[in-house]
Amino acid sequence: MNPSNPVYKRQADRLQDQMRSVSIETDYVRHPPGSALVRFGDTWVLCTVSVEERVPPFLLGAHKGWVTAEYNMLPGSGTSRVSRVPTGRTKEIERLISRSLRACVDLSRLGTRTFTVDCDVLQADGGTRTAAITGGFVALALALSRYLEKGSILKNPLTKMVAGVSVGLVQGSALLDLNYEEDSQADVDMNVVMSKQGDLVKFIEIQGTAEKQDFDRDQLLALSDLAALAMPSLFACQRQALSSRSIIKNL
Repeated sequence: MNPSNPVYKRQADRLQDQMRSVSIETDYVRHPPGSALVRFGDTWVLCTVSVEERVPPFLLGAHKGWVTAEYNMLPGSGTSRVSRVPTGRTKEIERLISRSLRACVDLSRLGTRTFTVDCDVLQADGGTRTAAITGGFVALALALSRYLEKGSILKNPLTKMVAGVSVGLVQGSALLDLNYEEDSQADVDMNVVMSKQGDLVKFIEIQGTAEKQDFDRDQLLALSDLAALAMPSLFACQRQALSSRSIIKNL
């Protein structure tokens, strides 16, 4: 170890490549056809799915359905009150979640209906968008499973599993699953979304930003590799949450 570049000391002696505790509780609320409360440490996100028997105007006549998402932080989710008025950041996160979840669905099998995944941050401690994607997939899978069971959808539209995690460079150390303290002082902040189809795991999206210091190719690869290390445990957590459902059996 280079003494001029010491390993960043994390809270609770968490290792650089160690996730926070992750849990997913399904059917957390009664009315939606799919809901899940996902916890990444002290980040808690409630994901619920609503279904409308219509599609956006640009899909009229296309014989496809649609998957979209909304994201919001509740006023008391952070250390100071968060406004309910959507911001540019909110819209950017919504687009990321929407793209990620559409990547796992065959839209032609949804019928002419829209599945909206609402991701409400109950408590924020870093990594809210990747937690929303991870939990949003479970909520969406539950809703699709129930539409299959009642015959409203004839073929399984899920083509792969999707999960996300944050990584970053903090004081020269590459860290997995950053909490707020780490994220707020990160030189590089990155969100990574990946898919799983059988034994094949691939990238869906990488959002990397030099917050305080630019980074090179080797650091980019190190961060993406670190994110990939977390995926088996995230997919296993999703699979456990959906263990009673056959919809992900072959994914």
